[in-house]
Amino acid sequence: MATDMIEISEKYALEVGAPTVIASERQHQEYLAVVDRLASKERPSSDEEKYADVLITLIEAYEEEHHAIPEASPVEVLRGLMDANGLRQKDLALILGTESIVSEILHGKRELNKGQIEKLSKRFRVSPAVFF
Repeated sequence: MATDMIEISEKYALEVGAPTVIASERQHQEYLAVVDRLASKERPSSDEEKYADVLITLIEAYEEEHHAIPEASPVEVLRGLMDANGLRQKDLALILGTESIVSEILHGKRELNKGQIEKLSKRFRVSPAVFF
């Protein structure tokens, strides 16, 4: 019974040898560097693509456990976007309707509707999904 092995050029080899579950930030950075090198290759072989897929799976698992972004309510997301862009309530009045509507949304008295979410996602260049 033959075992299919993935053949990878020495320059993409990991210090730790065969890919394993990531156990440290140093190992995480090493895997990211290898994936970056493979991604920048003009014509990766199918083995290199498979190797990158394995590394990406391990990287995603590590990041989900160690670098997870906490859940945020739509209002928390909106406040964060406002802070990041140096905006105040009155700056969103044209997008959301009036300053009083913005105030009600930010104080939890009113929920964002579909149209407002679409406008906000375009304004901040984010997926509408961040508001759900």
